[in-house]
Amino acid sequence: MPIATPKQYAAMLDAAQAGNYAYAAINVTSIITINAALKAFADKKSDGIIQVSTGGGEFASGLNVKDAAFGAIVLAEAAHRLAARHDVLVALHTDHCQPKKVEPFLKPLIAETARRRAAGLPNLFQSHMLDASELPLAENLKLSKALLQDCAKNEIILEVEAGVVGGEEDGVDHSGQPREKLYTTPEDMVAVYEGLKGLGRYMFAATFGNVHGSYKPGAVKLRPDILKHGQEAVMAKYGKRAEFDLVFHGGSGTPLEEIRETLAYGVVKMNIDTDTQYAFTRPIADHMFKNYAGVLKIDGEVGDKKLYDPRSYLKAGEKGVADRLGQACDDLLSSGKTIIAKVS
Repeated sequence: MPIATPKQYAAMLDAAQAGNYAYAAINVTSIITINAALKAFADKKSDGIIQVSTGGGEFASGLNVKDAAFGAIVLAEAAHRLAARHDVLVALHTDHCQPKKVEPFLKPLIAETARRRAAGLPNLFQSHMLDASELPLAENLKLSKALLQDCAKNEIILEVEAGVVGGEEDGVDHSGQPREKLYTTPEDMVAVYEGLKGLGRYMFAATFGNVHGSYKPGAVKLRPDILKHGQEAVMAKYGKRAEFDLVFHGGSGTPLEEIRETLAYGVVKMNIDTDTQYAFTRPIADHMFKNYAGVLKIDGEVGDKKLYDPRSYLKAGEKGVADRLGQACDDLLSSGKTIIAKVS
């Protein structure tokens, strides 16, 4: 099955909202990690989301090119081909794009989808994220409004953020933010709805103390009730139709009970990156430590080609990511719930 169409992606989000489950959204940087994601989703019979950050796109473009938008296009085109061999729906998304990167990253990707649509081809990406949380809310919404209108013309969903996700990920560093900025207020959530209503479909990354990275238990103080109170405030004023499709950033390392609590409050997408990075690296490290004399040519020896062949350990990394992402599908209650048969 090819990558989800805009109609299928909308149906995925509607199904998750109605069924109180969410999709794992994994950041990828290579064909290996794309294949790991597809394996996990297919094995779990779960639809899912594959996403590319600006740093991931730059990495994928190669050391001599270092072009984030070009690398994102390369990864997306590969994902379109590879996803066609799997029987689940997968959407393509771009992760945190700060305002200064809108012109060199988001605009070219939106333009590429417009070019493809004009040629009768499917959308390259189904959704994009604008992370304008560094701006005052009024400026954030002004930029979000303009981009949402551009996206809507091409049946692209825009993800927006109000409030700040703490920590650091892929060059986006919010580790020094005041604590109060880690929590989106009900008033902010009402303002987001009022600023964007009627312009097109969007997802909303409201913050509730979530932090990028992996931390020991107790180090991060999540308040999922923030999402509940915000949803209630918006729906009290505008009715059930105003309920947000919420996104949970910084999901790696979160206790299961807190993940499950957010599902009841409208979370339909949870990002996972830190945990899958570790799941990729850990088996590779095991391979190197266990086969030290084979992967290195020590004391004039020749080593063991079967052990230093990158395929020997990258396959282990792929499986590690697939296993961890499969766990995320279980945690988010999306396993076994693919809607591919209903919307094909």
